[in-house]
Amino acid sequence: MVFGLYLALGALAGTLAGLFGIGGGLVIVPVLIFSFGLQGISAEIAAHLAVGTSLATIVFTSLSSIRSHHLKGAVRWELFRPMAVGIVAGAVLGAWTASLLSGPALELIIGIFVILVGLKMLLDVKPKAARPVPGEPALAGAGGVIGWGSAIFGIGGGTLTVPFLSWRSVQMQQAVATSAACGLPIAIAGAAANVWTGWEHPSLPDYALGFVYLPALIGIVATSMFFARFGAILAHKLDARLLKRLFAILLLIVGIRFLF
Repeated sequence: MVFGLYLALGALAGTLAGLFGIGGGLVIVPVLIFSFGLQGISAEIAAHLAVGTSLATIVFTSLSSIRSHHLKGAVRWELFRPMAVGIVAGAVLGAWTASLLSGPALELIIGIFVILVGLKMLLDVKPKAARPVPGEPALAGAGGVIGWGSAIFGIGGGTLTVPFLSWRSVQMQQAVATSAACGLPIAIAGAAANVWTGWEHPSLPDYALGFVYLPALIGIVATSMFFARFGAILAHKLDARLLKRLFAILLLIVGIRFLF
């Protein structure tokens, strides 16, 4: 029964990713926290387990996205390389930061972040190109901040990377493609760090590898990659603006639920 929920969650996350070009982490993390609570997993580690598991799923789901963008020649690899250096360091630091927080505190931070993303989508706030592409040290520094935040929230970083690159005058298609590439080092470093920080935690459930819950990982990955393609097809047939607003409202409701 619970494994069926993970399959459904993967399908939902994949569809939304295909529809809106966002990472599934925004959906996966809140739903996993709620489902872990229903399973009787300790509230002290439910959020940590959800974040670590979400990052682990992105390792697999980002690969097909990267390949697709690369074949179209949209990935700015010269921007990716210095950013990836900072991303890896930032993601490890972010996972360590999350491990220092209590479960309720981490849930509160995630809730605030989800609300902010929901407001951004609802109001259609987009940064305007204001500055040129920075040098490699600045790109590495930005990658560090993005990796740090992404590892705390359990996301692939697109919510942070795309606005940054757009602000730095990178064309939107290239910003999205390069962000997709950045999601892989975020996920690998963040998931590995969550395995390490959660290793042998006394409250871990069976089949957990540190803060990565293997049944959820398998179930989500099994369906999300297929449904991402399904979502991309739907994006060309449905009213994307209306769907985006409805999803934004859903994020606001979920975020408020975390706060209260």
